[in-house]
Amino acid sequence: MHHENSNTIFDKKDLAILNSLQTDSTITNAELAKQVGLSPSACLGRTKRLKETGLIKQFVAVLDEQKAGLEVVTFVFVTLSPHDRETTELFLATIRDIPNVMECYNISGNYDYLLKILSPSISAYRNFVIDTLIEVPGVGKVETTVVLSSEKQSHQLPLTDSRLWGALKN
Repeated sequence: MHHENSNTIFDKKDLAILNSLQTDSTITNAELAKQVGLSPSACLGRTKRLKETGLIKQFVAVLDEQKAGLEVVTFVFVTLSPHDRETTELFLATIRDIPNVMECYNISGNYDYLLKILSPSISAYRNFVIDTLIEVPGVGKVETTVVLSSEKQSHQLPLTDSRLWGALKN
């Protein structure tokens, strides 16, 4: 994939395309073009460019965790031991291959990583920690926070505040 320089300036039509696609990525190009006031060919060209620059990473279906049977959401703080490049690389390579680790962030503070993990039950999560997570090379300490309820969950970026837009050319 070709990535343009990060100084690429996008305009209001690009912003409209991105906001529409964030709301419904299954929209047809013809309907998207109509929504944003472009011809279908111009809209398709812009959408392709937004994908090629890497701003659009992928098109996905967002599933409901509860309905999929993944009712337990946990945030897990992990401390590595020892703190070296080899341990970190091995930890990350292993974590990337574990399907129920949904997100992994390198963080500052008392811990090295924050993981978001989905499980079908508390006992399944417990088994995951014992059988998988603490067996990952380099995991020294694990601390879990269980989500009791999700009050807000969004996959839409607040693009109106983005520096990508510069002065938002017309």
